[in-house]
Amino acid sequence: MSTGVIIVLIVIVIAAAVLAGAAALSPRARGALGGAGLQHRFGPEYERTVARHDGDTKAAERELTERLKRYGSLHDRPLEPSERERYTALWTAVQERFVDSPGEAVAAADRLLAEVAGARGYPDGDRREEQLDALSVHHAPHVQGYRRLHSAALAPGTGSRGGAGTEELRETLLEARALFEDLTAPARRQPSRAPAKAPAQASDRTEGRSHHPWRFHRQHAKGS
Repeated sequence: MSTGVIIVLIVIVIAAAVLAGAAALSPRARGALGGAGLQHRFGPEYERTVARHDGDTKAAERELTERLKRYGSLHDRPLEPSERERYTALWTAVQERFVDSPGEAVAAADRLLAEVAGARGYPDGDRREEQLDALSVHHAPHVQGYRRLHSAALAPGTGSRGGAGTEELRETLLEARALFEDLTAPARRQPSRAPAKAPAQASDRTEGRSHHPWRFHRQHAKGS
């Protein structure tokens, strides 16, 4: 065996040993840095998960890491313009319905968000917890609003007009709207449409009004 071949074999062995050592160290490195990384990525969802595990950060981080493994590579499907228009019209109808039937409106908003998320490629509404977990990976800042909305929709006897809980339901609907806007936003790969919309938006601001179909004010809750 020539000297050159021996040198090549030695280099291969050394490289394999280095890779094996890195693989052995990586879990410890992830354990040391994973907490901060997970906290940064999940935000309020991180704190919620820790609280749900009674303060056990290791258990919470294991759960969040599992979510990342399971849903991190999920590529959601952009909505077609006609789909966005339909969902936006439905959300507008929900907000108008809130004036007379807050509880029914919240339940309708909950079903609508589940449908939109399913249309984007997340687990469908029949698997709500899986859907929420997947959304928490990709829409962490807004998923808590959806959780609150779903809890409110399941709570019996709340939200009758003029009764206790109406204002809280209004705030819940407002909070959930942020996720709805995220899910129905136009795909980022369509920049050519932005210039056409800018003048209209600027004009709306100048005249002191907005044509956003999902705009929701306090007067909707009070029926004024």
